Amino acid sequence: MGHGHSHGHAQGATSASGRYTGALALSFVVLAAFAALEVTVGLMTGSLALLSDAGHMVTDVLGVGMALATVLLVHRRTPSRRHTFGLYRAEVLAALANAVLLLGVSGFVIVEAVSRLSDPPAVAGLPVLLTATAGLAANVVAFLALRDGARESLNVRGAYLEVLSDTVGSIGVLIGGALMLAFGWFWVDPVVAIGVGLFILPRTVKLGLQALRILVQSTPGHLDPDEVTAALTALDGVSEAHDVHLWTLTSGMEVASAHLTTEPGADPVTVLAQAQELLDERFGLAHATVQVESADAGTRCRTPRW
Repeated sequence: MGHGHSHGHAQGATSASGRYTGALALSFVVLAAFAALEVTVGLMTGSLALLSDAGHMVTDVLGVGMALATVLLVHRRTPSRRHTFGLYRAEVLAALANAVLLLGVSGFVIVEAVSRLSDPPAVAGLPVLLTATAGLAANVVAFLALRDGARESLNVRGAYLEVLSDTVGSIGVLIGGALMLAFGWFWVDPVVAIGVGLFILPRTVKLGLQALRILVQSTPGHLDPDEVTAALTALDGVSEAHDVHLWTLTSGMEVASAHLTTEPGADPVTVLAQAQELLDERFGLAHATVQVESADAGTRCRTPRW
């Protein structure tokens, strides 16, 4: 039996979130500074709305910090005897943790806001308005820094969603502070909180499901195993493709393995090269392990029963 690997650009490559370490670091510093400001002003004024927004921003700081720590961990630890694929999956775990964190915060805010609708507490409008404006500026900086990375990396996307939710929240708090200052409409505060929670929940659920699909090694959504198997079987010199597996290591890093049974007289080296080229160029599977087997029953692999 012969076998080979197609390494391409994915082998030892920098994952998508690694290219955005600077953006994560900038976001972390900016958000941490303004979270401290919101907590300080909230405690000084006794504004529950501001403390609530500060709590959400502290969640942002934790989420972004977790994403940043994960990137630094992944790119310090290269593949080793104990982690032959490296620690790329840590990025997916961080994204899942961010999703769980966001779900918890959003759920708590919605429940708390609903309980306050019947008897909304008085809130000092001016401190809320001024501090929410500063918080909005911080969130916009972080939002712009993370926007590009969120398209490529689940890890960065988790941090981005944290910031997005708080950006929308800051806008809501800012508007609410203006209305409370101008008209004394204290019911605006819980209504804004409910709106922010409902806005972020579906995005958070989507992020969590994406992370779970990677962790349970589901087939990448843009790939069809039957199509890949058929394409491999159609190669010259191949009589059958079996044990075809497709999964995602981390965002943007798809991996494949396959066994190919050759026709009598076929050159295994040529078959291997054709298979690797097909998987890379047609399906974007730059890291693929292909095992080439003779049609002779005596040399064919044994497929595990599990």
